[in-house]
Amino acid sequence: MQTINMPQTLSIHELKKNYQSKKFTPEALCKEIVKRAESDKEFNIWIIPPSMEIIQPYLERLNQMDPEQTPLWGIPFAIKDNIDLADVPTTAGCPDYSFTPSEHATAVKRLIEAGAIPIGKTNLDQFATGLVGTRSPYGETKNALSPNLISGGSSSGSAVSVARGLSSFSLGTDTAGSGRVPAALNRLVGLKPSLGAWPVKGLVPACASLDCITVFANSLSDALMVDEVVRGFEENDPWSSQVNRRTDALPEKILLLKEEPEFFGPFAEEYRQAWESAVDRIKHLSIPIEYIDGSYLSEAASILYDGPWVAERWADLGSFINSNEKTVFPVTESVLRNGANPDYDAASIFKAIHKLQAFKQKAHQQLKNAVLIMPTTGGTWTRDQVRENPIETNSKMGLYTNHCNLLDLCAIAVPCEDAAENLPFGITMFSSNVNEHFISGLSDLFLNGVRSSVNKATTLVAVCGLHMRGYTLEKQMKDHGAVFVREAKTAGKYKMVKLPSLPPKPGLIRTNGSGVSIELELWQMPLSELGSFATLIPSPLGLGKVELEDGTEVLGFVCEAIAAEDAEDISYTGGWRYL
Repeated sequence: MQTINMPQTLSIHELKKNYQSKKFTPEALCKEIVKRAESDKEFNIWIIPPSMEIIQPYLERLNQMDPEQTPLWGIPFAIKDNIDLADVPTTAGCPDYSFTPSEHATAVKRLIEAGAIPIGKTNLDQFATGLVGTRSPYGETKNALSPNLISGGSSSGSAVSVARGLSSFSLGTDTAGSGRVPAALNRLVGLKPSLGAWPVKGLVPACASLDCITVFANSLSDALMVDEVVRGFEENDPWSSQVNRRTDALPEKILLLKEEPEFFGPFAEEYRQAWESAVDRIKHLSIPIEYIDGSYLSEAASILYDGPWVAERWADLGSFINSNEKTVFPVTESVLRNGANPDYDAASIFKAIHKLQAFKQKAHQQLKNAVLIMPTTGGTWTRDQVRENPIETNSKMGLYTNHCNLLDLCAIAVPCEDAAENLPFGITMFSSNVNEHFISGLSDLFLNGVRSSVNKATTLVAVCGLHMRGYTLEKQMKDHGAVFVREAKTAGKYKMVKLPSLPPKPGLIRTNGSGVSIELELWQMPLSELGSFATLIPSPLGLGKVELEDGTEVLGFVCEAIAAEDAEDISYTGGWRYL
């Protein structure tokens, strides 16, 4: 049996290096994770804890996968227990609600297809209703660094599993801040994509119109790698949409609020000083800062729990609660029953929608070329304090998070210097749903401390012939730092010809609309390598814009139309692999 010195932080990059050097195997790592999870049992991280019974089938799948072609090969991840993992119970934090799904949630399926290994289902505030991590019949999830403090919710176990070194990354969810608050309280990165960017098929809804699946990771690069795998339209998901994250860039300006942030709890002064330190660091990024009136953000946020939007939660869960008396956590039931308030009639909902639309338009105008930065939370609490005052303490935790999904914003929570020993503090960067590249670019700059970090930006490159996996020129892609992302298809506007070269190569030519859809591959390449790569491309081939079947355009291989005169038309094959 292989024994390993398991690293405390399970970085995706470092795990890949260890696998490549044969320092240890995914199986050995997973066995160590099972042991470590048992040692951390008192933290109440899991509802379905890691076990080799769950893990083994996914380890066996790795034998049929090429580590070079599957970006998350052998990487262990945890799943919040309101997200489906096939043949494993989903409880949403309520034993009587439990059911066993026959298929994976789409996000989980995509991660598994990329080689990632699901290791267990994590604890949560019941029905994802809470921001504290104490509202679960499976126990209060303890903070990874200071067990007497709250871990944050509702994705409590997911965050703590990463912070305690039990998973490389984890899936959480975010309706009002559940993918960001636990990140801040456990010194992690929490990425909340735009609404619809990640499929939510297979997620037990909290507020279906606002729900997002999110990722917790130890680093921004790990979080973005997961984002590359999961992001994308799902036709069987009514909430899915095509939201593309462009190449990292910096905003024209940074927005801060005119109002002094409110800090609360037993560490309010430490949090205040940590925020002031973070603002000073922001000012040294050499990006113009504008101070705005943020009162409308609080007004928008109040619609979520103090307005008719809470009725959406009741619409999904009300019948279960009414039919299962005394099975729901008391404070959770109290919150959910607010949704049955007769004052929340159809007229009140439409009034809230119209009010929110005005706020949404204002936010997106302000964030057109900007990023808003706020504290992720204004403080924290001991678990005893939350138990004594569960409603007010929970409400305070959403002070800087509740507005986000209501206004259709994207967000990244990133750690700053600790407010005190083992007392993490973090900030969140927000922008509009078309500006995800701004928050990733600015987060990179903030975390790395040098402007040159943005120069590590990458671009997608579409390849359709000998540069694809398994062909002779794949080596050129890897030599230029490119990483395979996924298979794709062009829009139905192209034809493919077989060029009379040695060896034969395909040429992708755009038509006037009478073409077909051609299969290709998308690779992520550093922009710094693109120039030298382009010099290797022989005429009549070159790089240009290629339209994909979803209507988006990416950089890719194209061919001069004149080459078709002496070339065989092979469009009927649908792609070079079928020749």
